[in-house]
Amino acid sequence: MTKKIRWGILSAANIAVKKVIPAMQQSEFCDIAAIASRSLEKAESAARALKIEKFYGSYQELIDDPEIDAIYNPLPNDLHVEWTTKAAEAGKHVLCEKPLALTADEAAKLIEVRDRCGVKIEEAFMVRTHPQWLAVKNLIAQNRIGKLRAITAFFSYFNDDAGNIRNKTENGGGALYDIGCYCINLPRFITGEEPEKVAALIERDAATRIDKLTSAILDFPSCHLNFTCSTQLVPYQRMQFFGDNGRIEVEIPVNIPVDSPTRIYVDDGADLYGKSVEIIEIPAADQYTIQGDSFSRAILENTEQAVSLEDSVKNMAVIDAVFRAAETGKWEKI
Repeated sequence: MTKKIRWGILSAANIAVKKVIPAMQQSEFCDIAAIASRSLEKAESAARALKIEKFYGSYQELIDDPEIDAIYNPLPNDLHVEWTTKAAEAGKHVLCEKPLALTADEAAKLIEVRDRCGVKIEEAFMVRTHPQWLAVKNLIAQNRIGKLRAITAFFSYFNDDAGNIRNKTENGGGALYDIGCYCINLPRFITGEEPEKVAALIERDAATRIDKLTSAILDFPSCHLNFTCSTQLVPYQRMQFFGDNGRIEVEIPVNIPVDSPTRIYVDDGADLYGKSVEIIEIPAADQYTIQGDSFSRAILENTEQAVSLEDSVKNMAVIDAVFRAAETGKWEKI
């Protein structure tokens, strides 16, 4: 019988109950053993709906459960470092939703926590282990588009509800933290490089003060990245990679469908109307299932995880620089 990691879910947040838990319940190495909420009634309701054996009315009770090996932390952004630290200090491994922290300095504190407690901590960039992105990385490494020189990314949705957690500055709301992080993380993953400087523009919501529209240019050693993210535009997402003799377009970069193939377009530029485009289909897969198994295997086998804390600190450093650049109106070094 396959050994499984016994998981505890820290809160009944929507992403947990609607996406992550059902996906991890289909995995090979994950056993969703418990869930916690600040409301015992809410925890019990989620546990019954998802057929989870144990439930708790406080986060600390779950963390203190000796039968739990790992914690999934989908709490509001401003609580990520605090509760990830508490879980690690209780000897639990932690998969924490992005953004891992609100600054690079905050994220760096978790490296000390990880080393002191002897646990694994990973930021939940689920896209990084999906076959779609592994394929893109391989295509570019194989010079399918020649030398990579430019990347463009766009990610948006519409949510102007002032009561929504994503629109509260005190909780780390806003477009850059929520979705812009992908526009930075994926190009870093694909290139294997760190940007050196950034210029940015931010438009803030008059009522909530979150960044509702953020655009940036990042200067990588080998290429340029420009991206726009917004929480108050038509829902859309695309990412494109431009080489000196070809282009790769990723149709659904982040919200990858679980019930249908995803498509990668490879264009040699021979025809501006797309007649020469090759379409590569990646079979349907659930990125949350893959992520759960990947992290669980890293725990079971004591191997490197897909996204290191050091990588996450570097991603946060870029986010910090985007905020600074928007304030100063100047190029800011990472």
